[in-house]
Amino acid sequence: MLQSPSKAFDNTQTINYAASNVISAIMFGKRFVYKDPVFHVMLERDHESIRLSGSASIQIYNVFPWLGPCLKNWRVLMKNAEDYRNDVRRLIAELKETLNPEMCRCFVDAFLTRKMNLEESEIKDSHYHDDNLHYSVMNLFAAGTDTTAYTLKWCLLFIAKYPHFQDRVQEELDRVVGSCQVRVEDRKNLPYTDAVIHESQRFANITSPLALPHKTSQDVTFQGYFIKEGTTVFPLLTSVLHDESEWETPHTFNPSHFLDKEGKFIRRDAFMPFSAGRRACLGESLARMELFLFFTSLLQRFRFTPPPGVTEDELDLTPVVGFTLRPSPHELCAFSRQ
Repeated sequence: MLQSPSKAFDNTQTINYAASNVISAIMFGKRFVYKDPVFHVMLERDHESIRLSGSASIQIYNVFPWLGPCLKNWRVLMKNAEDYRNDVRRLIAELKETLNPEMCRCFVDAFLTRKMNLEESEIKDSHYHDDNLHYSVMNLFAAGTDTTAYTLKWCLLFIAKYPHFQDRVQEELDRVVGSCQVRVEDRKNLPYTDAVIHESQRFANITSPLALPHKTSQDVTFQGYFIKEGTTVFPLLTSVLHDESEWETPHTFNPSHFLDKEGKFIRRDAFMPFSAGRRACLGESLARMELFLFFTSLLQRFRFTPPPGVTEDELDLTPVVGFTLRPSPHELCAFSRQ
């Protein structure tokens, strides 16, 4: 039975805050309250930087770096980066003041304790120094927020647009988990739900148009082209995630891509939204766990639909291009399930 829906709402801020607090707990040993002004500014700044990174002027800068100071978007990005560094420095400074080497609260504590031990052993040329700590925290915090949050937004948008898939997910959740809290261990007993999450990642393809840069570890010839060892390359994950020779219906949202004839979940070699090789996403296991727990917990409690006056067909799947591909601005309704 469904109760009255909420008013149509944009879930961006709530999802971003929830995903960010997971990585915040790992980085800083604490969660931020949603009204915390520092937390709010950090996420808004990060959101703006990702949007600007996909702008035409920044793409031009990537080809002609000397144009940077002449471009407004470049100047905003540089200011955002400096402000972000200052926020991270303040958070790390607070943790330094209360550091107890005998009690590790978070990533920063582990890094600082290792740094202190190396200094006491008079080991020089270590990677454990303040600059690496600052940039590691900045990279992990940003990467642990946007990719997970945007993927979850795509998941909810897809099931609102294709309600028959939502029906099957909720039927499986009701049958297997019921009203109990979903645990990571339940994934193996929820093959259809797992397939919907995987298909959302494949179809959304949020790292398009370009993944993070890699370098060739040896000389290689690829499709007739010789690539020298040490060459920087940008893998085009779309070529795999939407490859017509790998997927039955590559341009259609189809959870059956990850199910066998008996309805059991199957892994596909061409599924690589986290990239591949030594520079595959460091947080893949964390992201997979987050997506599963967030998605199943929401689907247990709510049914998501387009807002009044909007049909499923009218929900727009056109992405907004930035450093990642995020859904276009939209609103959904959430019906409480009994």
